[in-house]
Amino acid sequence: MHNHTTPDDGYEWPTCAAGPDRGHGAHTLWADELDRLVCRPCEDKTARRIAELPALFRQLDTTAALMRGARRPGGGGGGGSKTPPIPPRLEVLALVGPGGVSARLAAVEDSWRSALGWGIAAWRGSPAQAVPHQVQFLTNNLLWACSSYESVGQDIEEIRRLHAECAALVAGERRPGRVQIGVCPVPVGDGHCGTQLTASATSHRVRCGGCGARWETLGEWRELRAAQDAVAGVAA
Repeated sequence: MHNHTTPDDGYEWPTCAAGPDRGHGAHTLWADELDRLVCRPCEDKTARRIAELPALFRQLDTTAALMRGARRPGGGGGGGSKTPPIPPRLEVLALVGPGGVSARLAAVEDSWRSALGWGIAAWRGSPAQAVPHQVQFLTNNLLWACSSYESVGQDIEEIRRLHAECAALVAGERRPGRVQIGVCPVPVGDGHCGTQLTASATSHRVRCGGCGARWETLGEWRELRAAQDAVAGVAA
């Protein structure tokens, strides 16, 4: 049975090391949790967040793969790139790249390994290869961390932030603005349309406001880039 002390006995009741979560104040541990640093509800929430990270990472990684090779506004011609002109979302690329999800999980894993007296993981591979192994390690050792690791609170907060960033991007809560992807290469008269095209990573469609041409599929994006490169080559 849970029992809290009364405020009149002068005893400062221990609080959960996970601290405030999403605006809620720090809460005291129950009497049957005094052998722990983190309360069971916070451990359970952290375990769910850890378990959801691989699927979130896969969704972001797939999205990022479709957005490589875009030109930034004012970037000029295509330079021979064979990738479709899709605008990048730098916040997505930051999470799936070398310094993103995998690196942040690795920092937590390394700190736990050090506290346990274990060696640092010798091989991690690419971020996509590493994340499942890191998640497995954190899952297997979460109970130990919540019970014995003095710095567990900051690691739980890092996992909460990382999960929130990934979930927000997957859900489309942060939508990027439109970016320029070059001019329309559709032939018009003796030249080409030349209208500046823009696109957004939240849409699969590119439409020219001048001649009305559309590009909607991955194959059509590649055709658009090839046509743009051909026009740029003739102009050069």
